[in-house]
Amino acid sequence: MQNNPAVKWVLRHPRFSAWVVLATGMVALLVHEAQNVGLLPSQWVALIVATVLVAGACIWIISWEDKDNPEDEAEVSAADDTALESESAS
Repeated sequence: MQNNPAVKWVLRHPRFSAWVVLATGMVALLVHEAQNVGLLPSQWVALIVATVLVAGACIWIISWEDKDNPEDEAEVSAADDTALESESAS
């Protein structure tokens, strides 16, 4: 499965691919919900551009969780080691 070029691209660019997927879903929902509103073409373009930018902002904010502090990770692994030692001593 990882030999597929599309899968390789997604694995290489996880944030951009998440942005594309989220933006596609959001635009599809926008088009479905607003199809009978009577918007002008320029209004459609503005809404779609705004929706794609909001999707990008969402992925950017979610990616903040990816950048955990290395000191926090060291504390978590030390706590896990301590818990394992206490369990094995019992």
